[in-house]
Amino acid sequence: MNEDVIERSAEIAPRRKPSAAKAWLKAIELTSRIEAEPHCLFADVVEAWARRQPDRPALLSGGESFTYGELAARINQYARWARRHGIGHGRTVCLIMSNRPDYIACWLGISRVGGAVALINTRLVGQSLAHCINVAQAHDVIVASSHVDMFETARPHLARPAKIWISGEAGASGDLDAALAGMDARPLSAIERGDVGIDHRALLIYTSGTTGLPKAANISHRRILNWGGWFAGLMDASIDDRLYDCLPLCHSVGGVVAPCSMLSAGGSVVLAEKFSAKQFWDDIARFDCTVFQYIGELCRYLLKAEVTEREASHRLRLAVGNGLRGDIWDAFAARFAIPHILEFYAATEGNFSLFNVEGKPGAIGRIPSLLAHRFPAAIVRLDTDSGTPVRGEDGLCVACPRGEAGEAIGRIGTADQGGGRFEGYTDAAESEKKILRDVFAKGDAWFRTGDLMRLDAQGYFHFVDRAGDTFRWKGENVSTSEVNDAIRECPGVRDASTYGVAVPGADGRAGMAAIVVDDDFNFETFTEHLSRRLPIYAIPVFVRLCETLDATETFKQKKQQLIRDGLDPAIVSDPMFMRDAASGDYRRLDAAFYARLVEGAIRL
Repeated sequence: MNEDVIERSAEIAPRRKPSAAKAWLKAIELTSRIEAEPHCLFADVVEAWARRQPDRPALLSGGESFTYGELAARINQYARWARRHGIGHGRTVCLIMSNRPDYIACWLGISRVGGAVALINTRLVGQSLAHCINVAQAHDVIVASSHVDMFETARPHLARPAKIWISGEAGASGDLDAALAGMDARPLSAIERGDVGIDHRALLIYTSGTTGLPKAANISHRRILNWGGWFAGLMDASIDDRLYDCLPLCHSVGGVVAPCSMLSAGGSVVLAEKFSAKQFWDDIARFDCTVFQYIGELCRYLLKAEVTEREASHRLRLAVGNGLRGDIWDAFAARFAIPHILEFYAATEGNFSLFNVEGKPGAIGRIPSLLAHRFPAAIVRLDTDSGTPVRGEDGLCVACPRGEAGEAIGRIGTADQGGGRFEGYTDAAESEKKILRDVFAKGDAWFRTGDLMRLDAQGYFHFVDRAGDTFRWKGENVSTSEVNDAIRECPGVRDASTYGVAVPGADGRAGMAAIVVDDDFNFETFTEHLSRRLPIYAIPVFVRLCETLDATETFKQKKQQLIRDGLDPAIVSDPMFMRDAASGDYRRLDAAFYARLVEGAIRL
């Protein structure tokens, strides 16, 4: 694709935000078409736009870029490659590749002919990476040339052999590139397409859920179409929009919601390899973006960055994302001249979403009355120590009154049954753990989000925190059990308990490990060990050295007091240490150091 299509003149004046009613109606219109065409997949949406506007940019980046015509052709090549190698219904391919346009073409092509694609986080290593590949029961693994060494750390732990395909990057070439070059790029015939419908699995996307190791959530073609349609409608997206996406493509928001919303509307998606506060506004200006996708921590990083000339000189009309907290909402919109913010709430495997179309600061959304029958959601009272819903004398759950925090749940069913679909995980037992039964009536079933929320007087939902053993840090869900297993295998560690703690001025919760050690323990070995076992975001930021750790009679760890203690040396008498983000070394967290942390003088 020619570089001259990346730059464009500001020929379109920024549009005002649409009314909330118009946005909802447009989203309903776009998603209502899905049922009428049960064999129309998202690849068909791209192909339809390719026929109408083959030369318009579809996916842009600093490296490779695709027009709609080129994207449709690349999808067809991947589809025929998959067919040639027997990748269809019941077969899964793991995809290990950094953000680039070919990533999206890959999963769209393979899933178009019935294969499922597991989107693997490129920050995983060793046993964590092997676990995700094993869960997918993959027959094939596509690995970008830059990630081959990373994959090799997992190979000894794989449960089954798999065919490895190398995809070249930055001028390099692998065997997958050679195989694709020989594939026909023309539209598929009916026979080639096969009997693939909207309810077949298209993707596996990993989520920590509330407990345990990462789980692979089933993502159907229907779900992808719904995500694309809802967001295209609520954003009032058009062919003139360009969305900037610097989030990981292995995640549901960065890899499906962001690109599919724009491709649904015939617009363009700009893919950055990763988020950079220094490069962000230069990219927005260079690619002439009108929309960008965020997570809350990204917004906080931008606010902390130095002022630049370009940060308010742009044609952005909208920022869309989740996790923008109320304490920085107004400051973020004002400093960067963002006309409108569309905050939303959704879970990869969840069965309902919330959208703050009106732009109310601090709210994650609401369910308008016209959709309440299709996506009923509720908030139930939770016992914070046990993590289980409180039940009344009748055995049913207790709904929280407005203003009280509890766990958000969504009724399971179909739209015509008064509920949302829950497609579950690859593991049926793990799927069952997310279902809450006999909630407000005997026999009903609701999806447990694992998120604490409260409802305000106007009917808006507000996010409070994560429930259970998983906490969110740096935009990632961190499984405490996975971290704990890695820590307990470290030489010198006798016992460990991992949890998240609130840090002043930071979103989410930072990882803290309370550990019991012997004379063989040292932080150098500890750091080296965890760097081989865990992704960087999961390595504990804080460590607390304890004499003993409390447990129940059934050997379950008692974490609530540790969580309540936090990391204030005035409360905690045990020695505490903080990991230096630059060097990776741990240093003593004393009262003076803690004071600087609270003041914001120390960055995590």
